[in-house]
This record gives sequence, C-alpha cells and structure tokens, in this order.
Amino acid sequence: MAAASAGSGRGGVSLCFATAVGVKALVLSAFTLVWTHSIAKVDWQEDWRVTPAGLELVQARVKGTGPGMEPPPEARLVDGWFQWRPQRPRMPEVVLGNSGAAGEWRLCHDGKCRTLSEIVGHPIGANVTTMRVCKDP
Repeated sequence: MAAASAGSGRGGVSLCFATAVGVKALVLSAFTLVWTHSIAKVDWQEDWRVTPAGLELVQARVKGTGPGMEPPPEARLVDGWFQWRPQRPRMPEVVLGNSGAAGEWRLCHDGKCRTLSEIVGHPIGANVTTMRVCKDP
C-alpha cells in the first residue's frame, strides 16, 4: 500500500471525524483512505491532504474494475493498480457512508492503517461519518 505520509499537522489544521456519537480529531496533514468494493471485493485507495482551505484529493487508485469502479480514461496501470489524479476543488467536508456489506473505511498514515471504528473509539456500523478540516484540538 502506498499510504500517504503524514506531516506534523503544522499550519493549525487537523482532520475531524464526526459521527452520531461525537467528534474525533487527528493531527495529520496527509492520509490515505481505503475501502473494499462491496461486490467486486477489490480495494480502492485515495490519497488526501488536509489544508486550511479544505480536503484535497491528490491521487486515486483501484486494484481492478467493477460496477461503479471504472477508472477514468486518464488512469494508468502501475504495479497492478489503475492510478490517476482527480481534478476537483478542495472540499470543506467528505461524507462517508457505510452499507455494512464490505467492511469499514480504513485510514492509513505513517505506515499504519486503522478502521474508522478504531479511530473514533466505538463501532461505526452502517452509519454516516463526516470528514472535515478542524482546528487543532
């Protein structure tokens, strides 16, 4: 896995996860978001940066294709992964849905991956989690 390297959180921003139970902040400046497609059972990875202007999607990778997982025409096959650089503006927040059919979202940084349940300290279940930039705790 090519997990994004995390910085020290300099610049006064961190990443917050809001769930129905509360909010959890992580001081980091970059991370990789990973999930497994519920039908094709292949991984999708996205590298993100946490900036004062919002969450920036830097690169996306998919380990195969399947329904709703078609890589765009500009994607290139590198080491078994279709890779591309999405062209979209920074986002103030990203809403992560969980059907419960394919396991949990995983966040990777500093060479380690954890599920959202591990990060927030309680089971997420089939609920929505919102990722956003927040001020350092």
